[in-house]
Amino acid sequence: MAAQFGMRLRKGAATTAVAAAAVAALSASQAPGVTADDHGRQTASEAQPSPDATAGDGAATGNSPYYTDLPPLNSPNPSPTPGATGTPVAQGEAEAGIPATVLDAYKKAEAELRESKPGCNLPWQLLAAIGKVESGQARGGRVNADGTTISPILGPQLDGNGFALIKDTDGGKYDGNSSYDQAVGPMQFIPSTWAWAGRDGNGDGAKDPNNVYDAALAAGHYLCRNDWDLSVPADLNHAILSYNNSQDYLNTVLSWLQYYRKGTHEIPNGTGTVPSGRSDDHQKANPKPSPTPPSKTPTTPGSPSPTSPPSSTPSTPSTPSSPSPTPTDTVDHLADAGTAKLTAMAGDAFAKKISTKAVTKSGKAVGKVRVRFTIVGDTDTDTTFTGGESVASVVTNSSGVAVAPTLQAGEKTGNFTVRATVVGRAVTGLDYPATVTERVADSVVRTSDTELTCTPGGEFADQAEVKATYKGAVADKVAVTATLIKSVLDPTENDKGPYFKDADGKTVRTLTGLKTDAKGLLTLPKLYADDNTGTFMLRITTAGGASLNIQLTVAAADSSASPSPSPSPSA
Repeated sequence: MAAQFGMRLRKGAATTAVAAAAVAALSASQAPGVTADDHGRQTASEAQPSPDATAGDGAATGNSPYYTDLPPLNSPNPSPTPGATGTPVAQGEAEAGIPATVLDAYKKAEAELRESKPGCNLPWQLLAAIGKVESGQARGGRVNADGTTISPILGPQLDGNGFALIKDTDGGKYDGNSSYDQAVGPMQFIPSTWAWAGRDGNGDGAKDPNNVYDAALAAGHYLCRNDWDLSVPADLNHAILSYNNSQDYLNTVLSWLQYYRKGTHEIPNGTGTVPSGRSDDHQKANPKPSPTPPSKTPTTPGSPSPTSPPSSTPSTPSTPSSPSPTPTDTVDHLADAGTAKLTAMAGDAFAKKISTKAVTKSGKAVGKVRVRFTIVGDTDTDTTFTGGESVASVVTNSSGVAVAPTLQAGEKTGNFTVRATVVGRAVTGLDYPATVTERVADSVVRTSDTELTCTPGGEFADQAEVKATYKGAVADKVAVTATLIKSVLDPTENDKGPYFKDADGKTVRTLTGLKTDAKGLLTLPKLYADDNTGTFMLRITTAGGASLNIQLTVAAADSSASPSPSPSPSA
């Protein structure tokens, strides 16, 4: 960057109080009464951390360390206040610059979420704030032309030593570590989260956490799950905390969100500043102290010496009290709570929902336990939960039951599995098989009663149109087959009479791959006639077994309408 700031406000090993004071100062620097952005929504200055805000469903990063540097305070007076103490704060707009490719990725992610999840109201500035805190905007924009980081960005291994304990879940595919997971890429996803949250943001057919387009889009979808509306302060807080469950993290992200909302600009890739303060600095600077040996007690006249024998009634050593088990700690296994057979036609919502019960070893129901439902399986499926996600978390009720959101079938047919697991508890998951069948119709009719006629060697003037329904409702995208058959009693393909033409103009008498439109309608291709005359039959069949026979007539032109031929001359 053109300007270098050597004196920047860092949290580093600062206390929570210092961070909170910095956030308060940032908010205080805003013009009074400014409470809405350009779209009339509440801004981050109103989204103050709520005391009961929780992450809810773990964290995208595994609560890995993050950068704690705070943005500059855009004070109109750069001079220090007389008598003020502490670290000076850099002034100016340098920190508002975001590397070009990284900024483009954030804005493209916002645009995609505006289309797919308009109710989320995701601002790209939130992605920028999280990107700043997680990786310093991909280490100052050190990415190549397609948005992939020049070198991997990895958090520390999550081995339980000062961090969460998350053993390897990806075989080292993303983090190169086959023992423990590590947060990966510009948005610092842990592999187990990326497995279901990953997205292809640049359209190259891959989901790469090291690519800023993929990572930004994945982060957007992650923040928009659970039907959160990010223009609502409480939902914004919950979404941010779900990314990293820390109140200090929430404060830091909100401060950058507010800062970027005041304006930003594009800078060349690789020229951004990399933050220096990290949330784990205090762990590095303050290792666990060694146990302090007991000090010798000085003796005074008349007092027993340290070597005096114990009294006849020895005191009972105190033992630290064990923490009370949480409801999650008491779960022994999950049991089905009456889930019916899960099946739906492609494109339809499943009529039944999955119900799972958390119980203790003695069979007692356990409430207030978070159950995660994940769509898994070897077969490829585009079925999702309502909202377009492949994972959902639900808290059990007082009866210990968690009911998963409605499943929405995609267009791919086949079998898949929904696995229920307890969040924060290593118990065997419970699998629910589900099936998506092809779209079907139970009725197909013509939309007109016009007779279909043709002269030998000609073409039919009218094209047949049919409509398919299922249980009285429109049957859209249903597969249809059209066959010119020998007769109603002999449904084999006819080798003479009317015919269709393929793309090369060749004669065909069976057409497959036809589908009804959104209104259940299908207009058949044009029909032609060979030199044979008579009555012929076209049979329409749909997936699901509905069928319709349509009569076709090929006859010579009516001679009665033509002038009488002249008589032949006599011999």
